[in-house]
Amino acid sequence: MSEHRPSHAELVAFLKAEFPQNRCTLEEVDEDGSVVVAHPVGERELRPGNTVSGPVMMTLADVALYLGILARIGIVPLAVTTNLSINFLRKPRADRRVVARCRLMKLGKSLAVGEVWIFSEGEDEPVAHATGTYAIPRER
Repeated sequence: MSEHRPSHAELVAFLKAEFPQNRCTLEEVDEDGSVVVAHPVGERELRPGNTVSGPVMMTLADVALYLGILARIGIVPLAVTTNLSINFLRKPRADRRVVARCRLMKLGKSLAVGEVWIFSEGEDEPVAHATGTYAIPRER
């Protein structure tokens, strides 16, 4: 693992530079590497039925997991998703951002496993729950 844990600003700059198409924003980074990431919701994020599309929530979960891992191991661009599974629990609000809180469950030398809870901003009940695994490159 890297000796240097990146700051909030370093993670934001990395995300902006390497994934300029990404609309997720890093809101918080906790000491334990837990992160909060948000995605805006507008007309282009909605699907019929006036609900947030599944791909938006999958993206949010994946970005939250990636940033949660990088917050712990340092900026390792070649860490990659090997598995991402999501359960959609209820209809998200169409008029609020979706917000994800990621917590790492296991961080090993070659794999990291985490969970992500997704909420409509300001709501207490989760709209989705995801788990994912990332492969961490041996040479960093």
